[in-house]
Amino acid sequence: MANADALHNLEKLDLESLTAEVVALAVKAGASDAEAVAREGDEFSVNVRMGQVETLKESGSRGLGLRVFLGKRSASTSTSDLTSEGIRQLVEGALALAKVTEEDPFSGLPERDEFGSLSGDLHLYDEDVYSLPAAERIEWARRAESAALKADPRITNSDGGSFDAATGSKVLANSRGFVGGYRSSYAGVAAAPLAVDVDGSMQRDGWWSSARRLADLESPEAIGKEAARRTLRRLGARRVPTQRVPIVFAREVAGTLLGSVFEAASGDAIWRGASFLAGKLGEQIAVANLTIVDDNTMLLPTGMGGFGTSPFDGEGLPSLRTVVVENGVLRNYLLNTYTARKLGMKSTHNASRGLAGAPGIGCGNLYLEPGKLTPEQIIADVPAGLYVTGLMGFGVNVVTGDYSQGATGLWIENGQLTHAVEEVTIAGNLAEMLKNVTAIGSDLEFRGAVASPTLRIDGMMLAGS
Repeated sequence: MANADALHNLEKLDLESLTAEVVALAVKAGASDAEAVAREGDEFSVNVRMGQVETLKESGSRGLGLRVFLGKRSASTSTSDLTSEGIRQLVEGALALAKVTEEDPFSGLPERDEFGSLSGDLHLYDEDVYSLPAAERIEWARRAESAALKADPRITNSDGGSFDAATGSKVLANSRGFVGGYRSSYAGVAAAPLAVDVDGSMQRDGWWSSARRLADLESPEAIGKEAARRTLRRLGARRVPTQRVPIVFAREVAGTLLGSVFEAASGDAIWRGASFLAGKLGEQIAVANLTIVDDNTMLLPTGMGGFGTSPFDGEGLPSLRTVVVENGVLRNYLLNTYTARKLGMKSTHNASRGLAGAPGIGCGNLYLEPGKLTPEQIIADVPAGLYVTGLMGFGVNVVTGDYSQGATGLWIENGQLTHAVEEVTIAGNLAEMLKNVTAIGSDLEFRGAVASPTLRIDGMMLAGS
C-alpha cells in the first residue's frame, strides 16, 4: 500500500517533485523499478467560418502515468486525478496489474549510465504564443479566411480560418536516478477555402503556418492568399488515362514517404520481421544521393527548436542525431530500449512516451537531405507525368513495401503544369521507389516534425480512366 503520510498534499507539488515522489512511493510499495511521466498544458483553438466563430475551445490538462516493474513483470497506469487518493489508486493499480502479467526477459528500464539530457536551451518554448488577447486570436483566424475569400470571385465558400496556440510541460522521473523536464509551445494559423467551377463542381484546398512562437508565423493574409491559390489551381480537375509515368511529389506530401520509411525502419517492425527493410542493414536500399536523417537535437533557421526536438527521449536517454539512410545505404534502425534488446543492439534514443502504456518508437525531426534542383527545374524535365499535391487513404504496406494511394495534383506536359487531376491512384513498391528517385529538390522546409523536399520518382503506375 502507498504510504498515507507520503501521499499527503501531493497535489500541491510541482511536476518534477510530483513524479519523483510517485516513483519513490511505487518503490516503497514493492516495485523493483518505477518510472513516472507527468504532463500539463493548456490550449486555445478557434475556427471561424464565413466570418463567424464556429468553434472555440480553451482547455487545460494535467495528467500522470506510472510504469512499475516487479522483476521482469511490468504494468502501467495513468490518471488525471492528482489528488492523494487518485495517486494512491494509481500506484496500487499498477502493482496489482504487474503481479498478473507474464515475465518478459527483455523488459526493464535502461541502464543507469545511459540516462541523460541535452544541456543548454533548445528553444522549445516562447511565451509569446499567448501574447495576443483572445479577441485578436479570433481576428487572426478571421483575417486568414477573409484573405482567401477576397482573392477571387470563384471562391464563394469556406471550411474556415483557424488559429491555435498551446503550451505544455513534460517531466520524466525513474527509480534509477533520472529526473528531467522541459516546456514547449506552439502556434498555428490556417485557411481552407472552397471554389466553384464553371460547371458548378466544388474544389477545396488549404494552407497553414505553424511555429513555436507567434513571431515566426506567416501573416494571416499570406496564408489566406496561398490557400486561395492552391484551391483555384484545382478547378477543372479531371481524370487522366491509366499509364506508367514519372510522379513528382510536392514537398508537402513527399514527407509521407519518409513516414513510411520510418515505420519500416522502426524496431517494432524489424524484430517482428514485419518490414521490407528487415535484414537490410548495410545494404544499398535507395539511390546513391538519398540520405534520410532523424535529428532530435535540431534547431530551425529561426533559432527555435524543431517540432521533433527534445532534450531527452521517452525513456530519459539524451536526444541524438541518427542517420537512417546514408547515400542510399541503410545505416540504422530506429530503436527504443526494448526493441534494441530484442535485436541485440543499442537504443537510438527514439523512445516515445505518452501517459499510458510502455514506450513506443517515435521520430524526432525526420527529413530527407535536399538536392540542388528547384521544383520548377524538376517539373521542366518531365515530358508527361503527375505533380502530386494531395494524397488520400492508407495504402502503404511496410511488410511488403506495396504502395497505393489516391492522389490529386496537376498534370505535367512537356515540362509545364497544364490542368488539375483528381480521382486517380498512384501505385508502386517502396523498395523500388527508393531506387527510382531521379530528382531531389532543394526546397526542404520544416512545417512539422517530418519534412522532405520535392521528389521525382520514375516507374510508378498511375491508374485513372
